[in-house]
Amino acid sequence: MEFGFDAVTEDHRKRLLAFMDDYVYPAEGEFSHEGWEPPPIVGRLQAQARLAGLWNLFLPGEHGAGLTNLQYAPLAEIMGRSPHLAPPALNCAAPDTGNMEVLAEFGTVEQQRQWLQPLLDGVIRSAFAMTEPEVASSDATNIGTRIERDGDEYVITGRKFYITGAMNPNCRIFIVMGKTDPAAARHVQQSMVLVPRDTPGVTVKRGMTVFGYTDGDHGGHAEVLFEGVRVPVSNLIGEEGGGFAISQARLGPGRIHHCMRLIGMAERALELMCTRALSRTPFGKPLAEQGVVQDWIAESRVRIEQARLLVLKAAWLMDTVGNKGAHTEIQAIKIIVPATVEWIVDKAIQTHGAAGVGQDTPLAALWAAARTLRLADGPDEVHKRSLARRELNRYRGAAS
Repeated sequence: MEFGFDAVTEDHRKRLLAFMDDYVYPAEGEFSHEGWEPPPIVGRLQAQARLAGLWNLFLPGEHGAGLTNLQYAPLAEIMGRSPHLAPPALNCAAPDTGNMEVLAEFGTVEQQRQWLQPLLDGVIRSAFAMTEPEVASSDATNIGTRIERDGDEYVITGRKFYITGAMNPNCRIFIVMGKTDPAAARHVQQSMVLVPRDTPGVTVKRGMTVFGYTDGDHGGHAEVLFEGVRVPVSNLIGEEGGGFAISQARLGPGRIHHCMRLIGMAERALELMCTRALSRTPFGKPLAEQGVVQDWIAESRVRIEQARLLVLKAAWLMDTVGNKGAHTEIQAIKIIVPATVEWIVDKAIQTHGAAGVGQDTPLAALWAAARTLRLADGPDEVHKRSLARRELNRYRGAAS
């Protein structure tokens, strides 16, 4: 594993850093966390991003920019410095990224034509409907939504919540996970189907806040009802019973993308912490000379470097041995990176005092994002349980 950036990465980094300085950071003052609709500034930024050749950077292969995970990691980190503006500006924001990956890998030619291409072009947005309020969704096999075949159609009945992107008025398609065969083996009961938002029986019941934020930049989160919703059998993604496997394939890259951006969030928080510490003088002594603040700053730098190296290792393994071969490292970063960044942002907030919890700095929103990611794409405890089992399995034979 090389620690230096290759020529392709360096070229993208230079252009992205310039884009951030010229367009994203100046636009942060226009961004508002109020309301469900994405701010108008995003559309203007997208036009500039396309002109700069900074579009769909997350997606390898023929449909995207062709970057590897290791090449994309430092770019996602830069985007993470302004997580509410930069990812959607470059068409690299969840949940569309994961949905595009699913369609690119598992979608039919017609599904790709109808839904993937408009997503790649940034013409529409999408949502991924898996989480449910009435079951323990940390175990995706619990999903209660039914997908029942009736002739040439599937009939979908269920209730989902915290469905990211569903409040966006430009959301045109849901990828819905539900059970097609409750009697089958536990991990092959589920399937995924494409459900256009305007299908009769689909009701976006309410928007749902996250620590009080509407998250309009991601299209918001919603509770969605599916009441006798009918779609053609051709809307099935992959094969019946393949939903759980597809969800795991989708969540692997999604988890590392979140962690890549989190590193950038931590860097932004540390930068703000340092500038604040140098500019404030309580009790006749600059904050920067207070031992406790110096400890926070030093500890933050060490933790960022540790987290970044583990993320880069996971990205490198995904490129070299595949997502399954990188499973342990993907789980490890999902455990440690959000918690690490939450701690760093918390210390930056503490350094700012009252200003840290208000709207004049990005810190409160950064903290909410980091804390939420200890739940999104699987809570800490589930990943620790799985990681511990895998580690123990290495020694079970020796112990007997």
